[in-house]
Amino acid sequence: MKKTLEFKAHDGEIEDIALGPDNKPVVTAGRDFQCCVWQQDQLVTGLRWHENLPGIPDKAYRYQACSDSGTFLGLGTVTGSVAIHIAFSLQRLYYVKEAHGIVVTDVAFVPESRPGRELLGGHEAALLSVAVDSRCKLHLLPTRRSLPVWLLLLLCAGLIVATIVLLQLAFPGFL
Repeated sequence: MKKTLEFKAHDGEIEDIALGPDNKPVVTAGRDFQCCVWQQDQLVTGLRWHENLPGIPDKAYRYQACSDSGTFLGLGTVTGSVAIHIAFSLQRLYYVKEAHGIVVTDVAFVPESRPGRELLGGHEAALLSVAVDSRCKLHLLPTRRSLPVWLLLLLCAGLIVATIVLLQLAFPGFL
């Protein structure tokens, strides 16, 4: 193995690191109460508790572990909380405060293999969390609702037709 890049990511120890597809981007969780997304040695974005949960002091929680699925990032905290974020934007999709009674030591997504898909059922992702309380919990991310492309195209076409009809009524001889 040969070192290709070296930079200071956190003050103190790094709790966990997760590599994205083709080793890009990299997500780190450190003892300095930060979780960061890196592209090479450049900070892309950081995750801070006080931004996601207003009214909570910045050092009340510490990110303990992260394990990415390529699409999602799962996080466990020293207070036992568990969260799932979108990997590229860090938008929070799921959060359970104190899912465990104490430190979450590891999190892992259920693989998208055949047995994993059976466990997922109709959910978008499943995250296992393990903690010092000797419990393993399964966290299911509900499938997000979205409009089918054909419906979106139909709505756009309807909007165009309605605009033309309204313009014709407002300005006779428009067409």
